[in-house]
Amino acid sequence: MAKVAIVGCGAMGSVYAGLMVDAGHEVYAVTLWEDHVKAMNENGLRVEGASGDRTVKIKASTTTEGIGVCDLVIIATKSFDVESAAMASRSLVGPETVIQTIQNGLGSPEIAASILPKDRIAVGVVGGFGASIKASGHAHHNGMEMIRFGAYAGLPRQDLERSADVWRTSGFEVKLFDDVNQMVWEKLIMNVAFSGTTCATGLTIGQVMANADAWRIAEACSREAIAVARAMNIRLDVGHDPIEHVKALGSKIPNARPSMLLDHLAHRKSEIDAINGYIPVLGARVGVPTPTNETLVAIIRARESGFAA
Repeated sequence: MAKVAIVGCGAMGSVYAGLMVDAGHEVYAVTLWEDHVKAMNENGLRVEGASGDRTVKIKASTTTEGIGVCDLVIIATKSFDVESAAMASRSLVGPETVIQTIQNGLGSPEIAASILPKDRIAVGVVGGFGASIKASGHAHHNGMEMIRFGAYAGLPRQDLERSADVWRTSGFEVKLFDDVNQMVWEKLIMNVAFSGTTCATGLTIGQVMANADAWRIAEACSREAIAVARAMNIRLDVGHDPIEHVKALGSKIPNARPSMLLDHLAHRKSEIDAINGYIPVLGARVGVPTPTNETLVAIIRARESGFAA
């Protein structure tokens, strides 16, 4: 079994941790959320939802101090915390460690690679979880549809496979990609459809799809992202109609509230810049107009400007 550190053990990280511990792996949960750490250490970590209902004993802390070198380091923070998480992960990395960066949107692997060995990094994309924290030490998830990994820059295939086996033995279905851009963008076109739209409206994914006005915005955001991807010559293997692909993924977790909405409801900074906000930046580079994403990003940024720092 593997020694695993999950740096950024929030809602998604807790789901990973719970299933990995249940499979017999030695898992360390690292999060700055002190109440979550206290609850996990005192009562265990409860994970319920699509994978069942389990409570596992886990080693939780607010720092990486004392953990030592791991077989697998999973950086599961929000995109804007990747730099600090990568800095904190340096003591966890040895010559054979695989580092998986798993964030929404774009830009995080590049940040991690500026701090950690780039030839030990794997880029991760997950989706269809609809994860949330019900209470300290208690995570819930609606599904576990998409888990994908690809080497960032030089990670040997056998090491990528070895890291994927940690997930597979824990009950996850994993797909490995040679084309990392394809892997990331096939998820991104769904993220841009639902993250900003649910955040702006307060609706669940299913409610966005059922509401004509909300879906019009969601679809337009996705179509702009698809146009940018095509202009950048990024391959999307999602069938003849990418929007049907987005709808099919969304329909599997209709009751989910994406993390951007949950952050907004809690008056926390969201990942708008890494998701919808990245589309206008890239669109400007390749000459593709992105007015819907630009407007949605401006609305969300304006609302977040009133949040406490």
